[in-house]
Amino acid sequence: MKILICPDSFKDALPAADAARAIARGARRTGGDIEALECPLADGGEGSLDALLAATGAERRSAHVHDALGRPTRADWGWHAESRTAYVELAEASGLQQLTPDERTALHSTTFGVGELIREALDSGAERLLLTLGGSATNDGGAGMLAALGARLRDAEGHDLTPGGAALIDLAELDLKDLDPRLAGLRVETAVDVDNPLLGERGASAVFGPQKGATADDVSRLDAALARLADLAATQLGEDHRDLPGAGAAGGMGFAAKAFLGAELRPGIELVMAQAGVEALMADADLVITGEGQLDGQSLAGKTPIGVARLARRYGVPVVVLAGRLAPGWQAGFDEGVTTAFALADGPMTLDEALERCAELLADRTESLLRLWVATADHRA
Repeated sequence: MKILICPDSFKDALPAADAARAIARGARRTGGDIEALECPLADGGEGSLDALLAATGAERRSAHVHDALGRPTRADWGWHAESRTAYVELAEASGLQQLTPDERTALHSTTFGVGELIREALDSGAERLLLTLGGSATNDGGAGMLAALGARLRDAEGHDLTPGGAALIDLAELDLKDLDPRLAGLRVETAVDVDNPLLGERGASAVFGPQKGATADDVSRLDAALARLADLAATQLGEDHRDLPGAGAAGGMGFAAKAFLGAELRPGIELVMAQAGVEALMADADLVITGEGQLDGQSLAGKTPIGVARLARRYGVPVVVLAGRLAPGWQAGFDEGVTTAFALADGPMTLDEALERCAELLADRTESLLRLWVATADHRA
């Protein structure tokens, strides 16, 4: 029996590779004739770089950059010399997880560090860039990234804007003449884990701003500021991408990647699965086990378990989802190829206990479901 094990990370508990290892351990405890193939995945959020490096054998590199608050930090990125491909995960430089709850400020956080990572890639001779956008602490529409790559964003008096999304309300001039000329020869693919537009009630500010410290008043201010950026970009570039699905990813970085880098926006899980060669593995599998911290109705917007299930459905392979929590709307996964889903907790427990025991719970739940699977298979035989 061939089992393809392809979870995402379990937030605050296990990276995807460790989750896959725990599931495989539980599978092997059944003692049956089981071949467990570990293929950790990601959907564009935290852990995407690790998944891409594991899938491609690319070299892990590190660079001195600035975090979302402008503080010096180090961030990893990936380099595949043979294909001249760079892998950049936004969360490495401008990630929400790097900030304490008290530090989160959607008004003033910046994507400058992401631009610095792209510059590192260009310095290495990159001809292709895979940019993943999940897990951001930012809501600046990619303004910081543009500044790091040579653009100037000025107010009506000709002063450079201060970092952060709130300052864009004063944007009067978008000067792109000094934007790094090497970008013209760079093919950019951008992995997004949501399909939200840039603006409005489903936009970057309204949906994701509160997670980054934005109050209700802040959301209105940020939405107006991003609209200002979109207006000037449309006038200057002759194209308007504010309504593009995924434009609202990472506080508007999806919009910036498309408008200023000419990026192709793709669901992150599809991009990562393509890099990992999951389709070929899927065609040879008898069962797929995937999962992440939470499965809910929003998972259909591009989260890993649903992306995996949609691919598995094409090959008629059953899919089991293991989740830390099954939240409202999780049953929608049944229409997307999910065969069954299980929450991990084996009894009442605190969140801290669930996080600490995540690997143990994954292994136990996997062993239980596979023992049932094998027993019913033997009965059918």
